[in-house]
Amino acid sequence: MTTSFGDPLLWVAIIAIGLLTFAIRVSFIALFGELEAIPPRVKTLLRYVPAAVLAGLVFPAFVTVGASGSPEVDKLLAGLAAGTVAWRTENVLATLVAGMGALWVLRFFIL
Repeated sequence: MTTSFGDPLLWVAIIAIGLLTFAIRVSFIALFGELEAIPPRVKTLLRYVPAAVLAGLVFPAFVTVGASGSPEVDKLLAGLAAGTVAWRTENVLATLVAGMGALWVLRFFIL
């Protein structure tokens, strides 16, 4: 790996980022360890964390750009099909079959 930074500066940056990450995590543990109970407002906000994390992990896969520089529409349409099936049926297997089926049909027969 070639950078414009020297090796010592790179190690200092890596260690500083690691310590900052550790401090943030420890602060939350210490903060919630001191509380008698989690405030209702925080409980309400924490309910949205799994959906936000899942969206952050899944969304980039749908909006990828192909080699030609144009967006890959097949993934986006398959994701919309899977999302619609998931919303209507709440069945994981049906969602998986619909999403993968739509992707395969779009890739091999239409687009």
